[in-house]
Amino acid sequence: MERIYSEPSPVFIYHIKDLLEEKGIATIIKNELLAGAVGELPPTEVWPELWVVDNEDKEVAEKLVDDFIQSTKSRSLDWVCEKCGEQIEGQFNVCWNCGFGNCTT
Repeated sequence: MERIYSEPSPVFIYHIKDLLEEKGIATIIKNELLAGAVGELPPTEVWPELWVVDNEDKEVAEKLVDDFIQSTKSRSLDWVCEKCGEQIEGQFNVCWNCGFGNCTT
């Protein structure tokens, strides 16, 4: 087994696990219950870890994870509301100022 990814969000880890398993890559998650040990252990040591079961899948899995992370970054660019001109952070798809949605960057 090989560790391919670790991060503090279990939701994100499970999403990546699902993406890899859709591609036929068997994975397991370790450390998913260690969050309670924060303070006694360094924070990064208790983050959930995603591991591939078959070492031969490691390179393909890492590429899929990298591609997915890059695609989420490109979707989260800041944008300007077409209706009121307000600057909005990329993770939001509705303007906080006027409520207008479906804005483009």
